[in-house]
Amino acid sequence: MARVTVEDCLEQVPNQYDLVILAKERTLQIGAGDAPLVEEDNDKKTVISLREIGDKKIDPKKLIDATVDRARDHPEDALVQEDFDADVGDAFEEIYKGEVSKSGQAILPSKRSRKIPTPNAAASDDGDDDGDEGDDGAEDNSSAEVEAKDSE
Repeated sequence: MARVTVEDCLEQVPNQYDLVILAKERTLQIGAGDAPLVEEDNDKKTVISLREIGDKKIDPKKLIDATVDRARDHPEDALVQEDFDADVGDAFEEIYKGEVSKSGQAILPSKRSRKIPTPNAAASDDGDDDGDEGDDGAEDNSSAEVEAKDSE
């Protein structure tokens, strides 16, 4: 296995930052299934890509074009992505109350506040059977209303 030095690669690509980007692009190509142009020798894909650049086995211009092409937006890919953005089964509009945080994110109520407790009819009948009429019953109703408002 021949040792790869950065100086060998910098003869092909004058900028060390460009070298990193081009080696990354070639590593992605090898990972996607392209055959290595040098012997693998049980090396990692990044070392193989640097050896290819240093041994002049690959054209840096082609790697630059592949890198630029990967960074561009492709409209045909965007049309395919839009098909996945279906609103089927989305309950956001039912849950959202119009509150927005400082960062601009929608604030959804917690799961506890979504479940509105229903007053139990048996519990309200038991309160009237105490024999006390008037004020006690009114106080029980107002406390039930306060609890209902707190739960919202």
